[in-house]
Amino acid sequence: MAMTLDTIAAPKPDTIATPAPSGRLRRYARPALGLLLPVGLALGWEIAVGLGWSNGRLVPPPSKLFATIVELARSGELTRHIVATLSRVFAGFGLGVVAGTLLGAVSGYWGLARQLLDPTVQALRAIPSIAWVPLFILWLGIFETSKIALIAVGVFFPVYLGVMGAILSVDRKIVEVGRTFRLSGPAMIRRILLPAVLPAYVVSLRVGLGLGWMFVVAAEFMGASEGLGYLLIDGQQLGKPAQILAAIAIFAILGKTTDWLIEIATAPLLRWQDAFGRQGGAT
Repeated sequence: MAMTLDTIAAPKPDTIATPAPSGRLRRYARPALGLLLPVGLALGWEIAVGLGWSNGRLVPPPSKLFATIVELARSGELTRHIVATLSRVFAGFGLGVVAGTLLGAVSGYWGLARQLLDPTVQALRAIPSIAWVPLFILWLGIFETSKIALIAVGVFFPVYLGVMGAILSVDRKIVEVGRTFRLSGPAMIRRILLPAVLPAYVVSLRVGLGLGWMFVVAAEFMGASEGLGYLLIDGQQLGKPAQILAAIAIFAILGKTTDWLIEIATAPLLRWQDAFGRQGGAT
């Protein structure tokens, strides 16, 4: 009798719960929602031009943009321009992140350094990006160094502000708890300050990357012979709106892809967060 009861009470192997197909479908469908707006606008404009509501001369339809991109890819120009732009953005982004992180951490953690550095940094932040161009050309020449320096300047300021502001906004009670447990300086940084600063730091990295993509256009106006910014200038001088819009579309795709890569790379570091946005927001 006991054996019979144990057999009945034992869970059956084939009754193990498996993820519902609808849940997996929802997980893959959510990112696709972001494509609805651009794809819908593109299809709408393609239909409008096809029906003759517009001649599509100044704003070519998506089919013409796609044909222009294919033509550039077949000739090998597209790969050359994309590689040149990506290398400049990555180099400038790396330099700007290192400088912004170091100075932001020093200014946020050390009051005297903040009083010395922050007024000057805030004054420099107000200078338009295009104003740096003639100075960088004079100092660094017209080649790659000046372009990378300009991109690094654009990345530096949001990273600096993000790190400094995040450190200054750490809850004082948490710091007092660390002092109560007599944590050393490195332990205080690793166990209290770093987790508290990390979410804002990730946001500042994404903002800095976005500004890096904006500054690379100004950088490639500085006598560049290759790059997506050069494609913009070339299309404007030769009266090719399809080439201009194709370069803009590629900028958008590359910018979103690199932002997505940062989001994926930093997601494991933020799993501890029990934030509203991590649950998908309001439904």
